[in-house]
Amino acid sequence: MTVKEYNITVGLYSDNVFRFILKNIRDEEKAKDIVQDSFVKLWQKVDKVKVEKSKSYLFTTAYRMMIDVIRRDKKQGNWDEVQEQSYSHQKQYTGLSEVLENALSKLSKIQRSVVMLRDYEGYDYNEIAEITTLSLSQVKVYIFRARKILKEYLVSVEAVL
Repeated sequence: MTVKEYNITVGLYSDNVFRFILKNIRDEEKAKDIVQDSFVKLWQKVDKVKVEKSKSYLFTTAYRMMIDVIRRDKKQGNWDEVQEQSYSHQKQYTGLSEVLENALSKLSKIQRSVVMLRDYEGYDYNEIAEITTLSLSQVKVYIFRARKILKEYLVSVEAVL
């Protein structure tokens, strides 16, 4: 793709990509950032992307960046929703992280992986299946069995003591 073709691509598709992203995330500033970053990625690969494929490349890149932004925002939360009592740290040791680490150590490596991907990272079952190269039913079985083991361990008296 030449510089002229890149500039034509910007003129043809920038509004469409922006509307697509804006319609999905409903935040104009984030949509502008995603569109701009998508065109930057296209520019970085200008010698590898053919003009005929530039539209699909832009929409695919923008969509994936939008998903990344949504996941990042979901994990970060909103500062306005935080209550004032939670601003400070309690100095009291609860040992909760230690108990959770012990509970996770009771799981097999694959069970620990799928549970962490599902419950900690927020991936859905299909994404976990792709990441771990397991079938969808295997992922569901491993998560079910791991949660059962965690539940039994965490409600036991030994875990509290």
